[in-house]
Amino acid sequence: MKNMKSSTTKINAALTDSLNQVLADSYALMSLTHLAHWNVEGAGFFALHTAFQTQYEELFTAIDEIAERIRSLGNYAIGGLGKFAQVARMPEFASPLSQEDYVKRLIAAHEKLLADAAVARDLAGEANDAESQDLMIGRITLHQKTVWMLKSYLKN
Repeated sequence: MKNMKSSTTKINAALTDSLNQVLADSYALMSLTHLAHWNVEGAGFFALHTAFQTQYEELFTAIDEIAERIRSLGNYAIGGLGKFAQVARMPEFASPLSQEDYVKRLIAAHEKLLADAAVARDLAGEANDAESQDLMIGRITLHQKTVWMLKSYLKN
């Protein structure tokens, strides 16, 4: 019995760490998307400006949901710009960039987040935490769709 409790505690700690990773990734991606929104230029300005705004607003809502899920598990969400940057380890970019470069760099950031969300999803499954697993499945689905849309923009 003691060994099972220790194993459950380790899985829950790993799940919390993984959810905090997704939280940090999401915050970093929101910031990068906002940067692209502010600074994108060129013929596709209106479409990208609007798309980026939709994306960073959705991420803002998701960040709150992820942090609240961590709290509902009895743990604490990380926070602060420095901590998010340290945990996310997501490459930043500076403006100006071409429209295509903004899109390519955001695709890479989404793909990093997707990989980390998949880890959290799997850990939630191991922990029999259907609610966290469902949250991560929803995040994965949304980011896969966003990557598809961004990649579609790059097609000639």
